[in-house]
Formats: sequence, structure tokens, C-alpha cells
Amino acid sequence: MSDRVALFPGTFDPVTRGHVDVVRRGAALFDRLVVAVAVGGKTTWFPVEERVALVRAAVGDLRNVEVVPFDGLLVEFARRHGARALLRGVRTYQDWEYELRMLQMNRHLAPELETVFLAPAVEWAYVSSTLVREVSALGGDLTDLVPPAVAAALARRRAPGTR
Repeated sequence: MSDRVALFPGTFDPVTRGHVDVVRRGAALFDRLVVAVAVGGKTTWFPVEERVALVRAAVGDLRNVEVVPFDGLLVEFARRHGARALLRGVRTYQDWEYELRMLQMNRHLAPELETVFLAPAVEWAYVSSTLVREVSALGGDLTDLVPPAVAAALARRRAPGTR
């Protein structure tokens, strides 16, 4: 029997405790989980190399999780990594609507690829990378919402003299 491999794609800009929760639970469901950190797509606060390093720092204790950068068509990347499933986190109905459209397109492009949705634990359900960046820019304390390496990276990113 072949390994059950899933791909968890995202920008992870930055990785949050909600992401980590989904990775940990996904790692328990699959033999191997590839966390695919998107290179392009939208403007990011952190370069891809740093985002990869931050995700690795957050989930490096999981032996069956690999963190890699990716660019290009997601279904082709999934095929190259032997993935049979895409793992997606959904927090809200807006996430669900977007993810359902993506599922349909991915199914059209790669019918053999399933999509598995996981909701983060309730304590992380409201946390998004966008909110983390906004709170960080205003000098808010994020230590409960992001892994320690991310909190340190966000603090370094704030210019001296900001809130």
C-alpha cells in the first residue's frame, strides 16, 4: 500500500497557531504531510525563505511533515510530491465559499486529488495571518496567537519607535 500523502498549501504570512493546529491534526491523519509555502500570488510581509523557516520552526518536531516552497499550479505540485489529498483549513463561511470554488477547479484539473477540510480548534478560529499583520503593525501583543519564532520575527520587523 502506498503512503497517504497530503499537501497543505498556503502563504503562511505569517504562520499562526491556527495553521499549526491544522498541521498537527493533518499530520496525524496522513502518513506524510507536505506544507507548501507559496512563493508568489500576493504581496507578503516576509520573503518565502523566512516563511518556510518560520513554519519549520513551528512544526519541526513532526517527523512526517515536510515544509517546502512552491510556485506554479498547485495540482501539478501535488502530483510531483505524490499527494492524493489537499488539506485546507476553514474558519468561516467565507473561507468555505472560496475553498469550495477552489475544490471544484482542482477537481476539474486533477480528479484524482481529494480535498480534506479541517477547522482549527475553537481558540484559533478567529486568527488569520491578515489580522496578525494588522495587530503587529499597530504594536499589539501576539504571543498567544503565533509561535514564538513568529512573534520574534514580527517584533524585529517593526521599525524602531513604533508602538
